[in-house]
Amino acid sequence: MEIKHQLTQKQTLSVVMTPQLQQAIRLLQLSRIELIEEVRREMDANPMLSDEDIEPRHREVTDAELPKSVPGEAPPEERVGETERHEANTDLRGREEERRAKEVDWDQFLENRTLQQPVPGEGRSGFEELPPIEQNLTKPRSLADHLRWQLQVSDFVDEERRFAEFVIGNLDENGYLDLKGVEHTDGTKTRDWTVEDLAAEAGLHPDDAEEVLKMIQLLDPVGVASRDLRECLLVQAEHYGYSDLECEMISQHLHNLEKRAYQAIAKDLKIPIEEVYEAAKEIQKLESRPARNFTDTDDRTIGITPDVYVIKDGDDFVVLDNDRGLQRLYVNDALAKKLRQDPAAKDYIDEKLRNAQWLIRAIEQRRKTIIRVTECIVKMQREFFENGVAYLKPMILKDVAEEVSMHESTISRVTTNKYVHTPQGLFELKYFFNSSIRRVADEDIASESVKQWIKKIIDEENKEKPLSDQTIVKMLKDKEGIQIARRTVAKYREMLGILASSKRKQLF
Repeated sequence: MEIKHQLTQKQTLSVVMTPQLQQAIRLLQLSRIELIEEVRREMDANPMLSDEDIEPRHREVTDAELPKSVPGEAPPEERVGETERHEANTDLRGREEERRAKEVDWDQFLENRTLQQPVPGEGRSGFEELPPIEQNLTKPRSLADHLRWQLQVSDFVDEERRFAEFVIGNLDENGYLDLKGVEHTDGTKTRDWTVEDLAAEAGLHPDDAEEVLKMIQLLDPVGVASRDLRECLLVQAEHYGYSDLECEMISQHLHNLEKRAYQAIAKDLKIPIEEVYEAAKEIQKLESRPARNFTDTDDRTIGITPDVYVIKDGDDFVVLDNDRGLQRLYVNDALAKKLRQDPAAKDYIDEKLRNAQWLIRAIEQRRKTIIRVTECIVKMQREFFENGVAYLKPMILKDVAEEVSMHESTISRVTTNKYVHTPQGLFELKYFFNSSIRRVADEDIASESVKQWIKKIIDEENKEKPLSDQTIVKMLKDKEGIQIARRTVAKYREMLGILASSKRKQLF
């Protein structure tokens, strides 16, 4: 067998991911806030980008817009001459003022201005006496801030205060004391801590740890820093003066209270079931989550700005993009022409010009793609936009991709973190993609619509006799012709945050 070298030509087709194509794909999947930040970064890095049109195109002036002669006035030609003379005089005055300004001793001027500043409170009235509005803005206190404020006005000694700081730093989102070990990325886990370990770390005697912890648990909200639900409820019950029966039920029969097994409690404590009912009513008034009214994030500042609007115009729905808050970009041609005169900077400016043009095209293409996909969604889900969630149809990415002649991955990027404002409310574009649920004698229905039917059935049920999941299955089939398994009802119910029938029962 002979081995030899030879040259051959071969023609193949392949997709090359150029930097420009990568940028366009990346911009497509950015949310609105991320896009605004990206535009700001690009403007800082590229001097060829501008957020205003430096050289707007002049439109031609029609005869109707030309100045007309008025009796008693000079002809337009003479008025033009007068205007030029006026502009020349103004230019001369401006140059004279500029010359005088250069002769000013600016250091002396600024020093005199500082000495002439008014004394605070003198000669000021009305709103001028108020501090800037930024100093008046507030945000809700977190639980940690609220507890630290109480520590400052309490009579804790230094060691107890340090111990309390460690306790506050180990509270979870519900206000419970969490001393579990931390799990590392390599699978190892640190040991669990104890209250005595926190005390030793703070320089507090371990024998005093439990007593100081009880003092912390009596801060507002009462029951904070408890180690479990039983301790949290007991701290509140003892603080608010609950009866011995109610405290014993919390201590010994919390599991029966959760299951509403009142007969078992009455049998064990040898008391009438009516007394158990009354005690359970009072226990239900206690707070199981001390941190319920506190949050580390200000929910009032969390808002969603829609990328597109769907507005009903007569019998049609119109899709409009939302460019508010998004800078419109232009190429700074004047600066480019000036800098390109330097041969050393020509290559650099040409590269920045290309990048600026690609960015502007990519942003425009992103806008058109979002509008096009939204229009397709409106076309396919018209009954939803007319009547609401119950009329949402089954739809997958492939349906929209085939309609707009795009790849499914592109549709996925377009609909991720993009929001649309509709007559039915504000929704993420991904909300409209649902799997289908079979009906007996009608077309399939979207899974999201089934969730809403389940929620409606449970909202209308008798709270003293809540419906089981199997009963809901039968009702969906009989009333709506929806064929669904019991485990599917349980899954949708859990996704909606609805408890099981045994825990929805209200006896009082």
